[in-house]
Amino acid sequence: MNIKNLEHKADEAAEFLGLLSSPHRLRILCLLGEGEMSVGEIVEATKLRQAAVSQQLALLREHKMVSARREGTTMFYSISHPGAEKIIKTLYGVFCEPAKGRK
Repeated sequence: MNIKNLEHKADEAAEFLGLLSSPHRLRILCLLGEGEMSVGEIVEATKLRQAAVSQQLALLREHKMVSARREGTTMFYSISHPGAEKIIKTLYGVFCEPAKGRK
């Protein structure tokens, strides 16, 4: 890999990880790692204000990490970035999944 390509990829990775560094965005992405959810479902699960959830989803959508679809007046979101999905699953396995043999 040449140095210019390496610099570009490092910048891209740093921006990606920066998006994951927010606890609110990370909670939202962890929920979406389980499947598509409406904004209302995300608000209820995270206990964040609707405005805060919408703001975080807008940022994630702007960076193409999530996609949205409308059904009537309800917006549904899902993870659209394959790298994000892999990382969320890995983080879940490290931090959230119950340890084997532990009750």
